Amino acid sequence: MKLQQLVLKIHSRCDLACDHCYVYEHADQSWKGRPTVISEETVGRVAERLAAYAEAHELPSVSVILHGGEPLLVGPSRMRNICAELKRVITPVTTLDLRIHTNGVQLNTRHLNVFKEFGVKVSVSLDGDRSSNDRHRLDRRGRSSYERAVKGIGLLRSEEYRHLYSGLLCTVDVANDPIAVHEALVALDPPRIDYLLPHSTWDNPPPRPAGAPTVYADWLLKIFDHWQQQGRTVPVRTFDSVLSTLRGGPSLTEAMGLAPSDLAVVETDGSFEQADSLKTAYDGAAATGYDVVEHGFDEFALHPGVRARQSGLEGLSDTCRSCPVVESCGGGLYAHRYSSEGAFDNPSVFCEDLRTLVDGVAERITDRALSPVVASTDDLVWHQGELNRTLLAAAADRHRAEPDWSGVWRAFLELDGAPDVAPHLDRTLAHPYVRTALRDALHDPASAAPLAATAVAVAVRARADLELRWDHPAAELHLPALGTLTLREAGPVAVSVKAGELRVSTLWGDEFTPDAASAGWRPVPTVPVADGTLLLLDDSDPLRDCYSVPVAEPLGPSGLARFAERLRRAYVLLEERHPPERGRVHAAALTTVTPLASGTGVRLGAHGLGAIGLAVDFEPEDLVRELPRAARTARLRALRETADLNVPGNRAGRLLDEASGELGNAAYWADEAAEHAAALERAGRALDLLAARPAHELTATGAVLADELRTELRQAESALPTSRSGQRG
Repeated sequence: MKLQQLVLKIHSRCDLACDHCYVYEHADQSWKGRPTVISEETVGRVAERLAAYAEAHELPSVSVILHGGEPLLVGPSRMRNICAELKRVITPVTTLDLRIHTNGVQLNTRHLNVFKEFGVKVSVSLDGDRSSNDRHRLDRRGRSSYERAVKGIGLLRSEEYRHLYSGLLCTVDVANDPIAVHEALVALDPPRIDYLLPHSTWDNPPPRPAGAPTVYADWLLKIFDHWQQQGRTVPVRTFDSVLSTLRGGPSLTEAMGLAPSDLAVVETDGSFEQADSLKTAYDGAAATGYDVVEHGFDEFALHPGVRARQSGLEGLSDTCRSCPVVESCGGGLYAHRYSSEGAFDNPSVFCEDLRTLVDGVAERITDRALSPVVASTDDLVWHQGELNRTLLAAAADRHRAEPDWSGVWRAFLELDGAPDVAPHLDRTLAHPYVRTALRDALHDPASAAPLAATAVAVAVRARADLELRWDHPAAELHLPALGTLTLREAGPVAVSVKAGELRVSTLWGDEFTPDAASAGWRPVPTVPVADGTLLLLDDSDPLRDCYSVPVAEPLGPSGLARFAERLRRAYVLLEERHPPERGRVHAAALTTVTPLASGTGVRLGAHGLGAIGLAVDFEPEDLVRELPRAARTARLRALRETADLNVPGNRAGRLLDEASGELGNAAYWADEAAEHAAALERAGRALDLLAARPAHELTATGAVLADELRTELRQAESALPTSRSGQRG
């Protein structure tokens, strides 16, 4: 794992005297021997070392977090010099993401003007309302810091500086009212809230009322319930991380999940340290013995302590490795595992809380009702369409203030309300690579262009009227499932559709009316296959590159003819040899085939239901074998996207996947008796293990799917020379 984050300590003292601070109040007291302020020479050396590391490893970006102590104590002038030096040295090599963590007490317009100049994102530590915050966060004279911090946040929220506002950091104290804390933070309109468990170890456990083994989880779950009821109006990183990992996504916080650490710390004296939180374990726990004068980031990355925090599941205790929520919890924060007897080979001191939190979130987001999608392909396709509409609305809401997005959203609303257009809208949104665009749009405000092109494709198909302008980032304008128009270069475009006739105008005065005879227009090819099905051969959509292998370049006429002929032969063979499987192929709603690089076989990508990737040199026989297995995988993925099959994160979900996958393998090896029987054996074992799990781990929909798989297994086993069908109920 490459290092991509640097916490740079620029001031080693603080203007507050927080009694829960890991720097000043816990085991490690090394701050006393460090320079108060980082020197210009040290900043320059850090910048050079980081730039060299980024260049050597071709890092697309690095993040530098200015930290302390209280970093604002360096003053605006010195702060500007630090930012300028980092930018001067690093930006010629890679993108620099500058951030700062502060208590906000000293925050003023002079600081903010520096941050505005260098694009420094600002996170502020605040523990809730006044009484909650003042429980720990007093200044050195014992006075409240609340009003000064809120005043600083007020400046950060102003129109001039709002874009620098990154979020609020809140340390959990279970003596505080969780709803009051959350409401006080929400009232400050943060882009994000992060709830942090107080730094503790097994030697120095967190405050915990007697008889309350999960009080921290209970506190957080009260906020989660409130957050849910309010519609998740502000991102909460703790909750978002659990929600992500429960659905198989990445962890979003160092405090949870199995993602390896990519963090380095440099102190004011230039010494390399591990994560700051280790200061809560024992004196010297974070030390490495390295410094930026004598050592580089590559040497730091090889330090045993750093590598220990990058070993994922293997680096956890036996207790953690056997825990069903380990992928979400990840053993908790590394420092929280420490004890003087077992070092870091322990579960977190918050173990019961983390298990209760993950289980509690999983149960709360699970819909246990029976969904019709498990029994009906038509219902599955319909619900996939509803998911597309939901994703579109969510992206439009998230980016409503961004350029182009308001026009795109208005275009979809107008099209959806026009007579006889809705079916064309649903059909276009159902194109598999539009799903890729919708997913991208949730996270990228600059992703309006593919969806603007999608709206244009709807209007062309429906012969509806539409006027739309946007800034197009490429020299090719692709209309999903229709074709690609080659422009002179990227830039603003104006599109008009009148009764199905498309006209595209550019900033340079070019005008295009794409049709079959247009030199710059290339329609998406189609291939008729057995029983009259017409498949799109999509070799030009820029969003088609969502497979685990490279896509092929657009095919020329001869390449297209060869590919289409292979595809037709494969479908003839499929009809001849596996008529029952033909229905299963249709269950995957296959509409689109994308050519992939030579030798890559048959693939499913990260797209919506209905597309498959085929190597340009695929053999029809291989597709006949692989298509039913791929269709099964696509169907299961679509089921999971539209219904809950199990409580997220539990073993039952993985066993469902395993059983379905092995039944697909059995079909693939239908002509190889030994491989076929072995796959059925593995499927049976997975279903046996599933049957032994607690019943509540499956939803009603998941239970129906499990029964379907058992029936399929019995039918397959009955055809074996020596039947095992009587071995299972």
